[in-house]
Amino acid sequence: MEGEKGKKVEVAEVVEEKRSRVITKSSMAGEYITSQTVGEVQIVSDMHERKAETARRADAFIALPGGYGTLEELLEVVTWAQLGIHKKPVGLLNIDGFYDSLLFFVDMAVDEGFITRAARNIIISAPSAKELIRKFEEYVSEYETNLVWDTEKEPLEVIPEPETDIA
Repeated sequence: MEGEKGKKVEVAEVVEEKRSRVITKSSMAGEYITSQTVGEVQIVSDMHERKAETARRADAFIALPGGYGTLEELLEVVTWAQLGIHKKPVGLLNIDGFYDSLLFFVDMAVDEGFITRAARNIIISAPSAKELIRKFEEYVSEYETNLVWDTEKEPLEVIPEPETDIA
C-alpha cells in the first residue's frame, strides 16, 4: 500500500483538478496543506464544526484508508444519506482492497435484510481517486425516505440547569 502522504497527495491532485475545497480543523491543517495547491482550504475550530461544515458544503464525501475516526465519519454520512439528510455520493478510496472487509460486511447485512439494496448503493468504492471521482460524476441517489430534515437551522442552545447545594 502506498504511504499515507502519497494518498493525501493523490487526493489533493484530484481536488485541485476539480477545483474543489478541503475542510479541516486547525490542529490537523499541517497534515492536509502541503506545498501543492488544493483549492479552497477552510480551517475550523473543532471536529463538530468541521463535520457540520463538511456536510453543509460538500458535494461528496471520500473516506481514505483510516482508523476509528474515519469509520465514524464514514458511517455518519452514510446514515445521513439513509435518513434523507443529503443525497451526496459517499465514497471509499479502496486502495489495495483496504475496505474489502467492510464492503463484505455491508453486503452480508444486505443479504440478512438489515440494509436495503438501495441503502447499500449509497456507498461507492474505487481503487483510485480518479476512478472514484468518475463514479461520483455518474452517481444518482437511489435511496428515498419520507423523513424531512431542516439542515439549514442553527442548533438549539442548551442552557445548563443551575447547580444547587443540597445539604
